[in-house]
Amino acid sequence: MAVASEATTSLCSHCGRDIPSTNIDLHSVHCERNLEKCKICGDMVPKRHAEEHFLNTHASVSCSLCSETMERDILAIHKGENCPQRIVTCEFCEFPLPAIDLAEHQEVCGNRTELCHLCRRYIRLRERYSHENNCENVAAADNIAESSRDVGSAPPEREEARGRGARRRQPQEFSTRRLIFTIAITGIAVLLGSLFFQKKGENNVVH
Repeated sequence: MAVASEATTSLCSHCGRDIPSTNIDLHSVHCERNLEKCKICGDMVPKRHAEEHFLNTHASVSCSLCSETMERDILAIHKGENCPQRIVTCEFCEFPLPAIDLAEHQEVCGNRTELCHLCRRYIRLRERYSHENNCENVAAADNIAESSRDVGSAPPEREEARGRGARRRQPQEFSTRRLIFTIAITGIAVLLGSLFFQKKGENNVVH
């Protein structure tokens, strides 16, 4: 059985589409009766909707923000991306203002300064993000260095603490020795006094 060859196509003279040759006559009659080519964009639209297509797509309209005239189908893109009077926000202070004034506003706003909470320096707002990244790295390095210094300085602090402890102990040891010496002298004095009174008593008895 022979393999059927691919169906050939014919070009519709009205819409310019390739149509299977077996259907071209039926298509051409239907196409010319019901469809119309838009003179502006070239799209085939139903004849009964041709005017609606023109009004919704190609009719000139004015932007309500800047009054510029354009085709209706690009109005939404214009208002969202291109209109000089569309409202945008400043990247530094988030203040809403017309796009046409943004560059001048940000030139002034970006030169304002704020205090960096890491290094306690005043930084221009336009340099804030790059500064914070660098400043965080510097702060981390400073913390590591400070920790290292703390570790290295710990023994002298302990030595100093021991020295202070020794100095505190010296007066206490001196006071203890002095107390013992005082007690010993007092004891000897009492003993001598007792012996003296005893000797005196014996002399009185003899006389």
